[in-house]
Amino acid sequence: MASQSGDRTISAARSVLSHLHQALDLQFAFELWDGSLVPADAAADGLRIALAPKALTRLLRSPGIKTVVDLYSTGEIDPRGGTIFEFAERRPKIKSRELRKRLNKMLLLKNAVPLLLGAKDTGARQQEEGLDAGTVADRGSGSRKDDIAFHYDVSNDFYKLFLDPEMVYTCAYFRDWSNDLATAQKDKLDMICRKLRLKPGDRMLDIGCGWGALICHAAEHYGVTAVGVTLAEEQLKLARERIAERGLEDKVSVELIDYRDMKGERFDKISSIGMFEAVGLDNYDNYFQSVHRLLKPRGIYLHHAITRRGKKDLKKFRRKKPEYQALVRYIFPGGEVDHIGWTLTNLEAHGFEVHDVEAWREHYARTTRLWAENLMAVRDAAIADIGEQKYRLWLAYLCGVSLGFDRGSIGIFQTVASRRTKGPSGLPPSREDLYQR
Repeated sequence: MASQSGDRTISAARSVLSHLHQALDLQFAFELWDGSLVPADAAADGLRIALAPKALTRLLRSPGIKTVVDLYSTGEIDPRGGTIFEFAERRPKIKSRELRKRLNKMLLLKNAVPLLLGAKDTGARQQEEGLDAGTVADRGSGSRKDDIAFHYDVSNDFYKLFLDPEMVYTCAYFRDWSNDLATAQKDKLDMICRKLRLKPGDRMLDIGCGWGALICHAAEHYGVTAVGVTLAEEQLKLARERIAERGLEDKVSVELIDYRDMKGERFDKISSIGMFEAVGLDNYDNYFQSVHRLLKPRGIYLHHAITRRGKKDLKKFRRKKPEYQALVRYIFPGGEVDHIGWTLTNLEAHGFEVHDVEAWREHYARTTRLWAENLMAVRDAAIADIGEQKYRLWLAYLCGVSLGFDRGSIGIFQTVASRRTKGPSGLPPSREDLYQR
């Protein structure tokens, strides 16, 4: 009896997937849990998605990106024969309205019952604890420090596996698209320093300093003294080790402190590189007020942050797509991004004068692709460090973000502003010097 049920489920799955393959004109195959392929004449080692017994059942019962992510993380949906990027290149080009016309509703309905009842689950794995941060409601009033730790305290060794030698975990700057990651990250650090107009004697603050690459570069090449702040304890330990190794203890320091809690000193220059995404939409006033308070009059602030495309009104903008919600659950709890218009409005409203805005979208598409490729190249080492499910989530995250930047659904901008005063800004009359080497 059980065998007959399994046969019916396999038959239903084959029927549904064959129809979808034809309707969507898919350029990859499906591999069922009995080893058979759909379509049957597909190459055994070709591009294909392997499905565990319960995968289609769970998708029918709970359709949505969270189910897909859960199934992918446990290997119950497993892309084989190529990378996620290759599957994306062969994704269906058909629009949803046209797809609905092509679908045979009766065929799908007929096969839904045996799929909903499901097959015997012989290979499914439970999701490891600690992978899902939950929704905002689940997390309650969890602190920003907890959210940062969820992402950054994974393991310093893990980040070393796919980042450049300086461990710069933000968008690189490609003066040539053929440049390697290490070159592009060094060029990024130098571009930031030039945009900040750093000079010997400047006192610099880096909010969300990571492992300290920028503040070390600024001290070594521009003669500044620099302070970095972070909320990630693992980053703090390694940053301090690296500062000591380079003999920069008298010029560079890193503190485990929230920027909002900094008192007293004002800085000539402030940078915020890839941390603004963790601030939260409802905390922007406090953030810009804090930066303004910490910056000297006509001091320069560089704001480097990911954005989404603007909407007609803020209410529509606050609605988050399912893939965005999945990113927050599994990778960046508490993460939110604004649009560039909102960034500029907030800067002006909080006492800054905006001098320069530069889009780096394609640079981040390239950066995250290289990170993903690096991670794929050290798969076994990554799994040994953080486990297979977390490895899968991180790989999907890096690939997905790269594709998002490539398609323009997300962007990133570097904005240079100064703390506004009356009279001259003190900046050069053009930006030519930034790009002349």
